[in-house]
Amino acid sequence: MEMKRIDENTIRVTIGVEDLDKHGITVLDLLGDHKQVESFFYSVLDEVDIEHQFENNDAVTFQVLPSRNGLELFISKDNNIIQGLNRINAEANEYQDPEQTEEKWIDYKPDSFTEYKARAKKEKREKERQAFSPSLKVEVFEFSDFNTFVDLAQILHLENGLSDLYLYKGKYYLKIELYGNDEKDNLVSNQIAIASEYGKKTKVTEDVLSEYGDLLMSTSALELARHYFK
Repeated sequence: MEMKRIDENTIRVTIGVEDLDKHGITVLDLLGDHKQVESFFYSVLDEVDIEHQFENNDAVTFQVLPSRNGLELFISKDNNIIQGLNRINAEANEYQDPEQTEEKWIDYKPDSFTEYKARAKKEKREKERQAFSPSLKVEVFEFSDFNTFVDLAQILHLENGLSDLYLYKGKYYLKIELYGNDEKDNLVSNQIAIASEYGKKTKVTEDVLSEYGDLLMSTSALELARHYFK
């Protein structure tokens, strides 16, 4: 995979057949599952955008020229989509192989980068959940201040679950997802008991937090708090 920056808003990436194979993508997929292809393009963007100039820009467009050797991918973050595509076309014409003029450009108007990252994070969390035992217990604890949560983080080590920290209406909420052979697993019960000593169980549900709360730490909130707030 080779990358060339055309200007501050446009990147050209040459992707070979071997690169496509590594990602499980074929040229024919470009005409099929756009969500799969979109995820592939954004993964390429994550890899080549080493200066992180594109990650906070939702107006990202992709234009692709398939070839027998793979494909040419042009990525633009210009907020003026028309101008961005015009620059891409001008650059693309310079690199197009005259023997491959029968190939046609494919334009993609993906979900915003923000929407993609939210979907990717959700998929990542689902994979992490599947790595544990299927039995699950979810508990939400409320803390009146951040320091109390940090105190809990120093002693509660989750080896069988995930933890998220939210801020909602001025209070901190810790959602823990615990995995065990059954809900009466001693380890699960002990961890809930420890958390109950520092926070109180609340009627605020995980759905409310997910919809209206601010996610401060995802997946490993307890571990992150131990690391950064010693």
